[in-house]
Amino acid sequence: MPVLWIVLAVLGLGLIGYMVGRMRALGSAGGDTRQLHSLPNYYGWHAFMLTIVPALLVLAAWLLVAPNMIESRIGGALPDSAIADGSSRSLVMAETRRAAGAVDMALAQGKLDAEKVAALRSDFTDVTSLLKETGAVITSDISEPVLNAALDFRDMVRSSNLWMTIVVGALSIAGFGMAILRTDKDFRARNIVEGGIKVILILASTIAILTTVGIVLSMLFETSNFFEKYPWQKFFFGSSWAPEFRANADGSSRSELGMLPLLWGTLYISLVALLVAVPVGLFAAIYLSEYAGSKLRAVAKPMIEILAGIPTIVYGLFALITVGPLVRDWIAQPAGLGNSTNSVMTAGLVMGIMLIPFVSSLSDDIINAVPQTMRDGSFGLGATHSETIKQVVLPAALPGIVGAVLLAASRAIGETMIVVMGAGAAAAQFQDGLGAVINPFEAMTTVTVKIVSQLTGDTDFASPETLVAFALGLTLFVITLGLNVLALYIVRKYREQYE
Repeated sequence: MPVLWIVLAVLGLGLIGYMVGRMRALGSAGGDTRQLHSLPNYYGWHAFMLTIVPALLVLAAWLLVAPNMIESRIGGALPDSAIADGSSRSLVMAETRRAAGAVDMALAQGKLDAEKVAALRSDFTDVTSLLKETGAVITSDISEPVLNAALDFRDMVRSSNLWMTIVVGALSIAGFGMAILRTDKDFRARNIVEGGIKVILILASTIAILTTVGIVLSMLFETSNFFEKYPWQKFFFGSSWAPEFRANADGSSRSELGMLPLLWGTLYISLVALLVAVPVGLFAAIYLSEYAGSKLRAVAKPMIEILAGIPTIVYGLFALITVGPLVRDWIAQPAGLGNSTNSVMTAGLVMGIMLIPFVSSLSDDIINAVPQTMRDGSFGLGATHSETIKQVVLPAALPGIVGAVLLAASRAIGETMIVVMGAGAAAAQFQDGLGAVINPFEAMTTVTVKIVSQLTGDTDFASPETLVAFALGLTLFVITLGLNVLALYIVRKYREQYE
C-alpha cells in the first residue's frame, strides 16, 4: 500500500477514535459532563493520539531504516564479477535500483507480466532495450547478476512495504482499541493528553537538534574519507581547481582540488553583492523609518520585501538575459576588460538586488527599535533631523545594522543559481596572473556551484572528486556559521543595551 494511503487510513481511524472516545466518555457519565474528570474533548484527543502517534512514529522509523537495510543487503550480495573495471559497487547498486524501477514501469505499462518477470531468473535474455522503452535511464547493458539483484531488490521492497502496512495498521488498531477500553468518566484524560503533547513537543525539538547534529556528522565523516584520499594541505592551500575523474595507471588521482580559487570567487561575488545591497538597503531603511509617512511606508516596505520572495532561478534568468549583456556591452567591452556575459559583476549586481530586502527590512526594524527618547533629547539640544540620524540614531543602531549585514553576507555566500547563470561555472585561474583574478568582468564560480557539479551524474561516490563536495560543504558551513554566530552576538549585545 502506498505510504500516503497508510497515513490517510491511520488519520481516518484516529478521527473515528476521537468521536467514539468522546461519545463513550459522555455515555459513561449519562450525558452529564459534570461527572467527567476532564472535558469531553480530552477523551476524544486521547483516543486520537493513541491511535495515530505510535503508528506514525513506527512508519517514519521504518521508512528511514528499511531502505538502507535493503540496499546494504543487496549491495553486499552482488558478486565481484558484476563490478566492471572502472566502476564501483555503489554505481552498480544505482544501476540495480534503476533496473528494479524499470521492471515496475514495464509491469504498469503492460510490457511485462508477473510470469515473464519470474521467468527472467531462469531464462535470462537481454532486457536492456525492453526496459529502456519504459523511459528508464539505463546507462549500460544489464548483466544477469544486476538483473537478479534488481529482482531481489524489488521483492524485498514489496515485502518490506507489506510488513510495514501490517505493523502500522496493527499498531493503529491496537491503540484505538486500548483508548476506547480505557475511556470512562473517571479516566484522567486531560493529564494523559497534556503529558502526551509535552512529549510530542520535546520529541519535535529533539528531532530538530538531532537533524543538525546528523548533518554535521555526515559531512565530517565524508570529509574525513576525502582527506584519506587527498592531502588536506593541497585542498586548503592549493591554487588550482581541475577535477579529473580518470585516475593514473597506478591508481593515484590526477585531480587538483585546491579550494582557494572557489573561495576567492565566493568572497569576490559576495563582496560585489554587499556593495550593492548594503548602501541601497540601508538608505531605504533610513528613509522608511525616519522620513516616510505612514501611508507611503505601508506601501513601500511591502514592495521592497517582494524582492525577497522572487525565486533565485528568476534572478538567474534576469542576470543571464538582461544584466549580463548590458554589463558586457556598456562597460566591459568599451573598457577592454572582457567579452563575456558571465562575470563577477553580473552575478554580484543581481545578487545585490536580491539582498536589498534582507538589509532594508532588518535595518528598518533595528532603527525603529532605537528609543524615541534619544531622538527627543537630540532635538531638545537643537540638532536637526539629519544631524540626529547621523549622530544619534545610526550610532545607536550600528551593532544591529552590522548584524543585518553579516546575515546578508551569509545568505550571499550560500547562493547558487544566480552564480551559475550570471558568473558561470569556471573557477578563478590564479596562474593567469593577478589581473585575471581581480577583474570583475571575468567569469568565476563559487563553492556552492562546485558542490552541485561534483555530486551531479553517475560518479563513483568513493572517489576524491565526489567526496570533495563534502569538504567544500563543511568549509562553507564553518564560514557561514561563524558569520551567523557573530551576527547574533552583535544583535544580542545591541538588544541588551537598548531594550
